[in-house]
Amino acid sequence: MKKATFTLAIGDNPMYQAAILSFKHYAQKVGADLVVSDQLHYPIVIENPKYNASPAWTEKLRIGELLKEYDRVLYVDADVLITPHARDVFELYPDMKTAYWFDEGVIQEREEDVAQVCKALGEVDWPRNDNRPVYYNAGIILTSNECPLFQKTQLSDLQQVCNTITHYDQSYFNYTLHKHGIAHQSFDHSFNRMDMLGHDDYLAADFIHYAGKGYAKNSCRRDVQFLKDFGQFYQGTVPQAEIERLQKMAWDSFLDVVYKKYPLPNWLIKLSSEAFVTR
Repeated sequence: MKKATFTLAIGDNPMYQAAILSFKHYAQKVGADLVVSDQLHYPIVIENPKYNASPAWTEKLRIGELLKEYDRVLYVDADVLITPHARDVFELYPDMKTAYWFDEGVIQEREEDVAQVCKALGEVDWPRNDNRPVYYNAGIILTSNECPLFQKTQLSDLQQVCNTITHYDQSYFNYTLHKHGIAHQSFDHSFNRMDMLGHDDYLAADFIHYAGKGYAKNSCRRDVQFLKDFGQFYQGTVPQAEIERLQKMAWDSFLDVVYKKYPLPNWLIKLSSEAFVTR
C-alpha cells in the first residue's frame, strides 16, 4: 500500500521547518512518503472577505490529486508537531472508504459556521452529536482513494464561499462530506490535540496542533512555544545546532513583533521578554 503524508509550507517560518522535520521522522516510521507543497496550485480570489480567509487554504484540494498516485494520504497542517512517540494513524484507522478527522463540534460551538455554508450552498441533512453539529477540524485529515470526498470538492465552490463564510475551506469540506453521505469518523483527540481541549498532558498526544494561541499565552508567542516543545521532543534525534537555529529564529521573530507593538526601548522589551517568556 502506497501512503503519503502531505503538508503546505511556504517560506522559511521556523515553526514550519520544525514541523516538517517531525513529519519526516513520522513518515519514515510509518512507511509513507512526505509531500510538501511549497507553492500554491489552486488560485482563488480573496477580496474583502467578511471573515479571516487565506488563499493557501485551497491547497488541501491537492489531496485529491495525490490520491491518484497514493492509496492513502494523511494531510497535516504545518502548525502541527508530530511527536516521536506518535502511533501509526494509518494502522489505527484502516477503513479505505472513510474520511477520518477530529470532530471539534463536540467542544466548539459550530452552529453559525454550519448555517453560513448551508445558506451559501443549500441545505443538507447535517448529522449531530450530543445535539451539536458534527463539524470536523480540517487541520489533520486521513483519507483514501476509495473515499470520494476529494473527488467531490471543487475550486469553484470554494471561490463561491471564500469571501462570505467562516473557515471557508473547513466548512466547505464538512458540507461536501454530509451532502454526499460520505463515510466519516472522528479521530481520538490525541491525533489532533488543540488547546481548546486544555493544556493538561498535551505533550502526551500523538499530533499536537498549535492552532490559534497554540498553548502559549498569546498568538505572538506561539512559534516560540512550538520550538520549545520541538526541542524537548527531538533532542538527540535532530542535530542540536539545527534545533538551536530554529529556536533562535522563532525568538527573533517574536522580538520583532513585540518591538513594534510596545512604545518602549527595545533593550527593555528584550530584557523583560527574556525574564518572563518561557522558551
